[in-house]
Amino acid sequence: MDDADFLAARFEESRPHLRLAAYRMLGSLPEADDAVQNSWLRLSGVNASELENLTGWLTTVVARECLKTLRARRRRREEPIGDALAATAAGADDTEAEALLADAVGPALMVVLGTLAPAERLAFVLHDIFALPFDEIAPIVERSPAATRQLASARRWRVRGVPPARDADLARQRQVADAFLAALRQGDLGALIAVLDPDIVLHDARAAPGAEPVRRGSRPVASYALRYSRQARFVRPALVDGTPGLAIVLLGRVIGALGFTFRDEALIEIEMIDIPDRLRRDVVVSH
Repeated sequence: MDDADFLAARFEESRPHLRLAAYRMLGSLPEADDAVQNSWLRLSGVNASELENLTGWLTTVVARECLKTLRARRRRREEPIGDALAATAAGADDTEAEALLADAVGPALMVVLGTLAPAERLAFVLHDIFALPFDEIAPIVERSPAATRQLASARRWRVRGVPPARDADLARQRQVADAFLAALRQGDLGALIAVLDPDIVLHDARAAPGAEPVRRGSRPVASYALRYSRQARFVRPALVDGTPGLAIVLLGRVIGALGFTFRDEALIEIEMIDIPDRLRRDVVVSH
């Protein structure tokens, strides 16, 4: 068996897993099949000997394809048609399709997943259903691992019926975010350090996935933040990915944001965001 045949055989072994993952993310068998096929096209141009985990690599490629499809669908304001049953009725009698329907087609689950934003849906499906680690999901959804963890957990209640964060928890997070902003405006290093976890990390969303944090530790992060104290008059409270954070607003337009990850009553991670698509999609300025 030559390399091409070996690669094709390995791909076919992974196909049921990839198809199920794509269907969970897209809710559409034709679109799932397209995503899987595109992963094969990508694989054919890669040196497979360099891939330590072929199934994991393919899952990542399929997830990226699904994310593109979900975002395109959202721009067109389209919803997937419940085509799985139709496909089966039309003669998809293979055991894979049967297992797909038995395991993956929970109408209530698919309806709830359909209410999630693309990145939320991927984070939940890949981690909670397929056990992919957050540090592997993070580059796919363009978040840090900690932000990806928060993205998935914040939406889990909608899928599993787990209650969301209590109003009191959100109120405490808002207080921490407000204290950060007040200290920034006042140029108060001590007050900034007081709301930061000693192990806090500061990421810049413009950095390449997996790049080192811009700063690590409460004092370096606070000192770095104070560089922007003069611009703090343009900063407003906001929800970033549904969590209290801050937005930078200039002439009525959001030009940047700070996404916060909380642990107890301190900030454990700050993500600097200025990617236009994310600002439009994930940031809501408080009024």
